[in-house]
Amino acid sequence: MTDCTDISVVICVYTEDRWEDILAAVESMRAQSRPALETLLVVDHNPALLDRLTNEYKEGEEGEVVRVLANAGPQGLSAGRNTGIAASRGSVIAFLDDDAVAERDWLRHFAAAYADPRVMAVGGRTEPVWASRSRPAWFPEEFDWVVGCTYKGLPQGKVRVRNVLGGNASFRREAFDAAGGFATGIGRDGDKRPLGCEETELCIRLSRARPDAVLLIDDRAVIHHKVPAVRERFGYFRTRAYAEGLSKALVARSVGADKGLETERRYTTRVLPAGVARGLRDALLGRRGGAGRAGAIVTGVAAAAGGYVLGTVRARRNSSTFAIADVPPSSAGPRSAPGGHREGAAA
Repeated sequence: MTDCTDISVVICVYTEDRWEDILAAVESMRAQSRPALETLLVVDHNPALLDRLTNEYKEGEEGEVVRVLANAGPQGLSAGRNTGIAASRGSVIAFLDDDAVAERDWLRHFAAAYADPRVMAVGGRTEPVWASRSRPAWFPEEFDWVVGCTYKGLPQGKVRVRNVLGGNASFRREAFDAAGGFATGIGRDGDKRPLGCEETELCIRLSRARPDAVLLIDDRAVIHHKVPAVRERFGYFRTRAYAEGLSKALVARSVGADKGLETERRYTTRVLPAGVARGLRDALLGRRGGAGRAGAIVTGVAAAAGGYVLGTVRARRNSSTFAIADVPPSSAGPRSAPGGHREGAAA
């Protein structure tokens, strides 16, 4: 069984605007019932933030290891994660968003799942923390993935899945040895268009490289993810759904439409029609937001479909879409001292 002290936690950060959120994320690691081996803060091409975090964590508490390092690859979340993987020492690497906090038993639930040697990845449940203190009445739970959270339609409990969700996930190091790292050019890049699906592509690639691999979601492994006010707006909802369609087109080109859209077909043909029906029913019963939720689902589907069509056309025109990184073994990767940072070759 993999002990929880052998888990490295990677938190990718990119802006000083989230300073308090970053500190809160690290504090949630300090409060874990089963402590991590180390917490790595990977800074995405922001020298001022790099220096500030290095000063903040230059003297960790006794027994604590917080390491600050620079993204050694191109700008973006995928390269940041690959940098963290290469620099980490754990046999399991967990990923936490920089604007999220984990519940006390988050790592304990992850560790327990790895008692089965077939398990290569474990994800958890991500709950939204709305800036307005409550969910906007028009915002359908079926689209909580728009704000990086667990959405209505995902299986509940501890179940096998096609892919985990990147902001609340862990992987056995062997998974990266078998499949390579996160693909660059597909996921988020700072404040640019909110693309995604990098973890979906990786998980499908992993299942192909290791057909015996088991990927799980355990919804007892909970984190709470902040949703800023701008992401509560309908404009962001539509833009994010469109960007998801673009990303799905890249994934489908890489791994094939059968695997790339396997889960999405059930979601589109079963989960979303049921959501529209609930919204219309609530509207007929005079319940607040019912018509808005039904309309948002229809709009979200249309935006994602439009993005997918355009992304497919673009992908066909381009001979290459994104790059898959080879992540060096932990023992081969450059190291940074606890609380320090390093510059190095791209992961």
